[in-house]
Amino acid sequence: MSELKTGILLVNLGTPDSPSTGDVRKYLREFLSDPRVVDINAIGRFLLVNLIIAPFRSPKSAKLYKEVWTEKGSPLLLYTVQQKEALSQLLGSDYHVEFAMRYQSPSMESILEKFKQPVYKKIKVIPLFPQYASATTGSVHQKVMDIVSKWEIVPEIEFINSFCDDPDMIRIFADRGRALNIDSHDHIIFSFHGLPQRQIRKGDCFNHCLKENCCETLTEKNAFCYSAQCFRTAHSIAAELKLPRERYSISFQSRLGRDPWIKPYSDDIIKARAKKGDKRLLIFAPAFVSDCLETIHEIGVEYDELFHEHGGEKVTLVPSLNEHPEWTAVLAKMARR
Repeated sequence: MSELKTGILLVNLGTPDSPSTGDVRKYLREFLSDPRVVDINAIGRFLLVNLIIAPFRSPKSAKLYKEVWTEKGSPLLLYTVQQKEALSQLLGSDYHVEFAMRYQSPSMESILEKFKQPVYKKIKVIPLFPQYASATTGSVHQKVMDIVSKWEIVPEIEFINSFCDDPDMIRIFADRGRALNIDSHDHIIFSFHGLPQRQIRKGDCFNHCLKENCCETLTEKNAFCYSAQCFRTAHSIAAELKLPRERYSISFQSRLGRDPWIKPYSDDIIKARAKKGDKRLLIFAPAFVSDCLETIHEIGVEYDELFHEHGGEKVTLVPSLNEHPEWTAVLAKMARR
């Protein structure tokens, strides 16, 4: 058994193969057809995705992807490749490190096939989402189980569920903020990717969800609540930076459709801060370990323009963990643990 390696699979959400409208449409169809992402009945989901969202949203999204695209592809792909290569070098020959995207390329099927022959001692799956959500981490876990269930030999498989308050990750995010001179900003916003409220209600086993201040503290009753884990991440970074509560806000971005999503909404907070007279905002996006369309463009460009429209001067995005060597060390700790 000592000759068998441990496989490490990093999984990120996914990205179109190119910023063309066709490739963006293909990506959106696969992503939004996942029943954990759009959690409505199958017929309704098919009609919504294929007749409304994908056809009408693809041209607009393709235009945005073109603005952030690099010579080596999307930023999300670039940073995930760098994370995989750095982690492989750090872990050494006892480990075999690969990465996959939950949607599009490289597919989880193609990458897991590399761990099928020869047999691996163990496969450790690390979804690159600090906070657990059914639509992200849960979907990755399910996909892995669906694939390996067809194998003749299924090795030991371990899943990382979340790392929302990992002290080393928190410190790196805090250091990224410190480098941008926290005190020169009027207010700090921790903006997380949003989810429909119905999705977090589904995971509520204690009738605790969506009540006043229910997410402010992570407890046994909301331990697996995405929103509560987001608050835990934000409060932990704020504590590391010694920020008093009135100096920062926690909010959620990227909502889609008419159903209520987790509140407060980031764009509403930005408008409210401008009306209060703030001129400079600093925004962390700690739901993302790699900068991508939602951070580079939605926060760095769209939210900056929104802030200007309402009287503000500058929104500054705190860079994500990306290729930071200390982030690679955090991944190595997860792999070895």
